[in-house]
Amino acid sequence: MPEKLRIVSLSIDHLSFRECLDTVIGWAKERMPSYVCFANVHMIIEAHRSAPFLEQVDRASLVVADGKPVTAACYSLYRKKQERISGMDFMPAVMGAAEKEDLPVFLYGSTPEVLDRLATEIARRYPALRVAGMISPPFRPLSPGETDTHLEAINQSGAQLLLVSLGCPKQERWMAVNHQKIRAVCMGVGGAFPVMAGLQLRAPKWMQNWGLEWLYRLILEPRRMFPRYLKTNSLFIYLMGIERLKQKRKGSFTIKTK
Repeated sequence: MPEKLRIVSLSIDHLSFRECLDTVIGWAKERMPSYVCFANVHMIIEAHRSAPFLEQVDRASLVVADGKPVTAACYSLYRKKQERISGMDFMPAVMGAAEKEDLPVFLYGSTPEVLDRLATEIARRYPALRVAGMISPPFRPLSPGETDTHLEAINQSGAQLLLVSLGCPKQERWMAVNHQKIRAVCMGVGGAFPVMAGLQLRAPKWMQNWGLEWLYRLILEPRRMFPRYLKTNSLFIYLMGIERLKQKRKGSFTIKTK
């Protein structure tokens, strides 16, 4: 198992993009009930604020570093170079691997329009990939009966990889509660569905490389993103400063292992 690097609240798995992909594909071949969380600043702060959510993410099979601030924190606190493993990048990579290995994929989340467009784009990019099914759940709490119906549909489809796009923290909570009932690897990919479907733009590569995707999203959606960034990013910087001060006093780097 990879070593764990605790960043403020969450323990991040220290592994490469390739290692993460190989691990997920291996689990999918075995139909291992499991779930993967892609941790960005928003998720770390949600976990810091909510002990139940922290426990749900910490129980994930893998928690990987999604975002330049998180990879930078790994180096700042532990002197560990951590490759960025974002849901946006992992989704096309896992689909390419699933096509080669003939592993069926199920899409769960977003809207019917997004799913239809996404299915068309997947067929164009990965013509041999089997999309076992798609479900767009309503934007309200589901009844136990509705959830059971969805889980049965996923299992009956034969899917070995389940891509979940419900947004943080909803998708992580859903996976934590339901993954043991699913014979597939669950991955919470956040807003990757509309981006891959071509309905939303992603920041240019140079902005991604410089850790400026947050700025790009702020420009596109200032009313929605400004309050979030004001609260989460500033708190993350503050908490990271406290962690650095603690380490300076200790004079050493500590790594948590499973």
